[in-house]
This record gives sequence, C-alpha cells and structure tokens, in this order.
Amino acid sequence: MSQNSKYIHKSHNVTVLLYHLLSSANYRRVVLTDSVDKVLVEVYKAISDRYEIHFLETGTDKNHVHFFIQSVPSYSVTKIVIRFVIKKFV
Repeated sequence: MSQNSKYIHKSHNVTVLLYHLLSSANYRRVVLTDSVDKVLVEVYKAISDRYEIHFLETGTDKNHVHFFIQSVPSYSVTKIVIRFVIKKFV
C-alpha cells in the first residue's frame, strides 16, 4: 500500500475498508504489559507482511486492545476476527 494514498489499489478496483476492532482479555484480567505490547507489534508486522491487512493504529490498555485495520474486500470482518481468535495468521 502506498503511504501517500489511503486507498488500496488493485487492477480492477480501489477500496478503502476501515475496521475498528476491540479485543478484551478473559474476565477483563490485567494481562497486557509493555512486554506483551512489544510482542503484539511484532505479530502485527508479520500479519501485515503476509496478508493484505494493514494495522493503521493499535492501542493497548491493561485488559483490552484496540485495532484500527484496513483490509481488502476478500477478507470479511468475521474472517479477520476468527483468524485472530484461533491464531491462524501466524
């Protein structure tokens, strides 16, 4: 994806699909520390390199993570979330 454009350009279409997702820890436990945050950043990079999913912004709190994601139409929101939950991305 070009850094100058907010759109994803393909041979026959141009898309801008943005999703804001939230993932919380079980029972809202405090588990997201700075070291976990660093590991998550590495995972985001691996996912972006392998799939057409771009993490525009991410944010962590002690018990939840926010994702602001841009993707192509071939990946539905459900498909993205299921792959996160059952860890098929990496």
